[in-house]
Amino acid sequence: MVLNMLEIGFGKVDITPRVGVEMQGFGPYIHRRGLAVRDRLFARAMAVKHGGHGGKTIVIISCDLIGVERDVTHRVRAIVREATGLPGDAVMVHCTHTHSGPAVCPSMRGWGEVDEPYLVLLPALIAKAAIDAAADISPAEVRHIKTPCEGLGINREDEAAPDPADSALLANWRPKMPERTDTTCHVLTIHKGDRIAGFVSSFGCHPVVCCALTTYLHGDYCGVATNLLERENPGAIGLFLQGALGDVNVCFVHQPESASMHALDILASRFACAVRQGIRDARPIEIDFIAYASKNFTFSRCPLTIADIQKMLAENERILANPKASDAGQEQRMATIYVLRLRELLTQMNRGESPSPSVELQAIRLGPIGIYASPYEPMQNVKNDILAKVKAPVPVVLSVTNDAQGYATDKNLSARAEYAARTIPYVLGQLPLLNIHDELVAATMAMDAAIFD
Repeated sequence: MVLNMLEIGFGKVDITPRVGVEMQGFGPYIHRRGLAVRDRLFARAMAVKHGGHGGKTIVIISCDLIGVERDVTHRVRAIVREATGLPGDAVMVHCTHTHSGPAVCPSMRGWGEVDEPYLVLLPALIAKAAIDAAADISPAEVRHIKTPCEGLGINREDEAAPDPADSALLANWRPKMPERTDTTCHVLTIHKGDRIAGFVSSFGCHPVVCCALTTYLHGDYCGVATNLLERENPGAIGLFLQGALGDVNVCFVHQPESASMHALDILASRFACAVRQGIRDARPIEIDFIAYASKNFTFSRCPLTIADIQKMLAENERILANPKASDAGQEQRMATIYVLRLRELLTQMNRGESPSPSVELQAIRLGPIGIYASPYEPMQNVKNDILAKVKAPVPVVLSVTNDAQGYATDKNLSARAEYAARTIPYVLGQLPLLNIHDELVAATMAMDAAIFD
């Protein structure tokens, strides 16, 4: 059945960088460059309009990137607004969080040098996908299912990686604690007449099959799988929406390049099988209403004083002052990050400036589906608390949307999750978050009220 008041369109633009750009993720100053393209990277967009002439339209864009910073999102929205008239909060710029794409986040100091020509051109490319999607809208039917997706994730805070590593590539491998991961994925299919015009999948798991030594550009398991499924459904455009991945890794990670590339195909196929089943089994769902909202929030930070920062700075300066210090050493590279960032924080604090930037949360309602997005990487318990409280019959929690702000740590894990809770905020030039678990849940409830009340 075609729902006369619902129209949907899709757009897709190649955003693969030139070979040689530095890649982002895995650690400080590792100078990893993309030396070959394993799979193309894309910005894919879905525009949804309800209500006929004068009705609301929203656009969701999914980019095969680790994340984009807020200034890129603002530029994308400005270009889309100029071309279509859509307000900024009707446009969502989401990223899949692949660690095998180009460095695009200058705020991640030392985590990959940004290629300026690529970054300058990127907003227009992303915006074109959205503009094309808005121009493509026509009557459509939507189907949905929550389908099993097992044997991909492992909660790195609770469980060690499989040993031997390749045991995770066996078809019957499962984590010891599957309940601490996503074991299902959402699948939407969009039909126009007798053809599939597009599909959307959402699943939470870090795209880090490949290690810090790999040099191939690709979208990791989710990007490779989406490209495969598009080839199987000619003319269809597929969006992947990254769920809560803060403490969930793929089951095969940090292995040599040849082993990683072999595992990439296996795990991409594993994910593609789940989505393929969802495409077959999805059932019609009525999108009788759409809504969107965005709001800026400022989350509390650890109350560190100037004296605290000065002490940390001195400790890291001593590491660099060691006569045996080497610029090749992990400890020295990390100390360099801290020294540079702590000096910046001291300057801010001495000027009386707040080191607590506001962040944007965005929510979109598509009938019974509620999409709750933040620039953070929420851990599973944070996601679970959100899912338990929101009004949406079909709730979806997304990471790395409209900005890239590091982790939303589980309050029960933050003492153990030193990297997520403390290291990454300093890498971003910020103080650690004080209680992002409870505060992000509360802020998401405010967004939920905005789209469902």
